[in-house]
Amino acid sequence: MSPRESHLVELVDDTGHAIGQSTVDAAHQAPGQLHRAFSVLLVDAGGRLLLQRRAAVKTRFPLRWANACCGHPEPGQPVTEAAARRLTEELGLAAGPLTEVGVYAYSAADPATGRVEVEYDHVLLGRHDHDVPMNPDPAEVAALRWVTPAELSVDIKARPDEYAPWLGGVLAVTLDSREPL
Repeated sequence: MSPRESHLVELVDDTGHAIGQSTVDAAHQAPGQLHRAFSVLLVDAGGRLLLQRRAAVKTRFPLRWANACCGHPEPGQPVTEAAARRLTEELGLAAGPLTEVGVYAYSAADPATGRVEVEYDHVLLGRHDHDVPMNPDPAEVAALRWVTPAELSVDIKARPDEYAPWLGGVLAVTLDSREPL
């Protein structure tokens, strides 16, 4: 088990109010516990989104394409602070400003690992300048690619098993927000 599986997450009710805490590992055991999470979408000047293919060693949905990074704030930790930390850990990238564009609550079971996601997911949008280098951690990220939102929408529908189950909802929340891509 990775050391991150012993970190604490904040359990929440269906309106996002904190009601307790659990380890990452326990929160992701079936049937799962609703907990606070975040998903970061990074967009470039051309409106393309950064996708990462999750590393093979991930305990949930390995080798699936997902948004730039995901994670869990510690109990009481601001979501944007936790997201900035994960951008550095996963992509070797110092985060610029991140804007919360909405929340996507979902649950999904991973048939490959037997783990579950039951998350109250804060969707964050950030900008990326291609002049700023990234240094992805191979224990976190297998590959990176840039896609337009339209290309991503079409491909998620055509090949859903290639993508993390939350990505379609995260994309929809972002496109429905008032934030321009």
